[in-house]
This record gives sequence, C-alpha cells and structure tokens, in this order.
Amino acid sequence: MSHIPQRKEKDCLNCGTIVQGNYCQHCGQENVVPHESFWHMVKHFLYDITHFDSKFFDSMKYLLLRPGFLPQEYIKGKRASYLNPIKKYVFTSAVFFLIFFGFFKGGEAVRINLSSNLTSEQRSKYIKRGEEELLKNPANDMWKEALQMLKDTTKVLTEEDMIKYWGDVEFISISGKKYNSLAEYDSIQKTIPSANRDGWFQRVIQRKNLKLKEKYRNDPRAGFNTLGNTFLHKLPYLLFVSLPLFALILKLLYIRRKNFYYADHAIFSVYHYIFSFILLLFVFGLDKLSMVTGLGVFDVLTGLLFLSGGVYLYLSMKRFYGQKHPKTFFKFLLLNISGVIMLVVLFAAFILFSVFEL
Repeated sequence: MSHIPQRKEKDCLNCGTIVQGNYCQHCGQENVVPHESFWHMVKHFLYDITHFDSKFFDSMKYLLLRPGFLPQEYIKGKRASYLNPIKKYVFTSAVFFLIFFGFFKGGEAVRINLSSNLTSEQRSKYIKRGEEELLKNPANDMWKEALQMLKDTTKVLTEEDMIKYWGDVEFISISGKKYNSLAEYDSIQKTIPSANRDGWFQRVIQRKNLKLKEKYRNDPRAGFNTLGNTFLHKLPYLLFVSLPLFALILKLLYIRRKNFYYADHAIFSVYHYIFSFILLLFVFGLDKLSMVTGLGVFDVLTGLLFLSGGVYLYLSMKRFYGQKHPKTFFKFLLLNISGVIMLVVLFAAFILFSVFEL
C-alpha cells in the first residue's frame, strides 16, 4: 500500500464502484487522493523502470487520437485502466533513442564537406597566412611546404589537403580573441594589467579551447566529430532535464489555477514528451523513405507531421486545462517561446559539458 493519504469518499475514482476497503474490489485501484507529491512520483519512477505490461498498447490509441485525454484521466484518479505515464515514458524514450542512434552514427555526428576544390580567393588567403607564419618563424617547414603547393597553380588542392593548416579553428570561444597556443595565452595574460585579464570562467574556457586546438591541430574534423558524438549521447539526459523545466513553465503559465499542482503539470509534460518521441520516430521513417526513393512527397509529409505536433500540443492544453481558445492560444505561444529559450540554454550548457569531456 502506498503512503498517499486515503480518500474519505468511498466511490472508486477509476470505475465508480463503492470501495469496501483500501482497494476497489472491482478494478483494484487504491482509493487515495488523486494529487500525489513530487517525491512519490520519484518513487513510482524507480518502481516502474523494472515493470511493463500490455496496458501500454491499450492506451496508445488515446494518446495519439485524443490529445490531453490521458493526463486528464490521470489527475481525475482514473489510473488502473491505463499504463502509468512514467512507465510509458521509459519505454518510448528507450525505443526512440535506440532508433535515433541508429540514424545518427557517432562518426557522422558532424559532416564537413572537404572535397571541393580551392578557389583562387581561398588559395590567396592561405598563401597570405603562410607568408605571415613564415615571418614569425622562418624555420616553419610545414608552411614552407604549404606555400610550395599553393603557388603551384597546376596542382589541384581541396580543403582535405589543407586540414593540417587550419590551426586557427576555435572549438569554443566566448571572448572573440584568438591565440595560437596555451603558452602564448598564458604569456599574454601575465603581461597585461590584472584588471584587464580574463576572469576565472573565461580562463577555463580559453584554456580548454587551446588544448583542443593543440590536440586536433592536424585534423580539426576529427575533433568536431568527437564533439558531436559526445553531445549526441547526452541528448537523453538533456531531454530528461528539460522535462521538469517544461512542467515548471506550465506551472507559471497557469499559476492562477490553484486546482493544478506541479505534479499535474509534470504528468501533462510526460505525456507530451511521449507523443513527441513517437512523432519523431515517424519523421525519421519518412526522412529515410525520402532518401531511399528520392520522392519529394515524403518531405511534404515530414513538414505536415511537424505542424501536427504543434496542433496536438494546442489541443492537449485546451482539453487538459479547460480554458477558452484565446487564452489557450496565447499560453500556447508563450509556452513555445519559453520552451525554445529553455532548450537553447540547455543545448549551450550540454555542449559546454561535452567539450570538457574531450
């Protein structure tokens, strides 16, 4: 038996039967108050990770065809008839990311086209840079070799040939200043007045950036691919972190609706994320069909699917919160704007974490 307080009323919230004890003798649902605490949800999550049953498929039609219905049923107390949303989230997210990482393989995380021939303008820029490097260090054999190739106009060169001369690639930078090496950066920082030196955070970022430049100086593409691969494998964590924040935005948008608890907004968010996972699986499938067949109709269908996601969210909010269309539409816009800002901040934070893992 759970630690949620028992209801004083004896009618089962799931099926309406008069309950004789703690559990409904007809459907088996415990007769507790419908609003559960956040910590109880966490306990429920830990339990549901290891359990799964056929109710997932029974409730799928309601999820796809009746936006907002399942979270509405959940907060009304009708829970025994449907799979617990946390259980469904665990299953759909696992399937989603299994397929997702099949579509986006680690080595293809970042694709840089290096096969095109250098234009005369690009050659001139490389030549100018090479001459500047030799002025700094006349014994630089690497740039001597590069200038010899670049000035031979009969030789066809591509960016692939010039990778090891990309030395000024910035993996992450917030100051806009460029340094060639960690030693140069430390030397410059020591010579300028303490008031003009980089702060602690800037120093940490710049030093990591310069270490990456030195590590991948001869193959920046490998560095970007490694960064992209590391970030892709953090996406499950990013989405998991974004879910309670999404619920918090809903809580703030409906702060005057005292009958909705934070846990209610969280349940709504969980169901929305489940639907989004399923929608994106269809998007990946259509994208694959477009690549295989070359038919533009699949691109059109992909666009319509994305639009349907917005329509679904709007209809879910309308049903779940029960407000009129103008208020719902206004809060729908605010939710999307706030959600985009939240995701941008989270993306930046997780990219930063990914950089520090390289």
